[in-house]
Amino acid sequence: MKTLDLVACCRPLDSEGLGDEEAEATARVFKALADPARVKIVNLLARGEGPVCACEFEPALGLSQATVSHHLKTLTQAGLLEREQRGKWAYFSLSPEASSLLERLVRIKEVVT
Repeated sequence: MKTLDLVACCRPLDSEGLGDEEAEATARVFKALADPARVKIVNLLARGEGPVCACEFEPALGLSQATVSHHLKTLTQAGLLEREQRGKWAYFSLSPEASSLLERLVRIKEVVT
């Protein structure tokens, strides 16, 4: 019996895909980032050199304190941010695990056509 060569469109994927648990965790991250203000918060923290006081996001985003607090809480609950209390102020930074996850998610291999 003759074996057939696989055509390019039918070849198996080279790498293992996401498992169910990892796909669900990744979806939660994308859901938390589904707001432009939250994307800006993550971007500001990624470009910064250390934790940022919650009060600094209000003027940077042009949003009220209550709205900023809501966004910070959403990102923290999703595991993207770490929160540190310093007296009456809360300071936020990117979670190292989240930073690593975000880096893996946006790393795209070169597309060959």
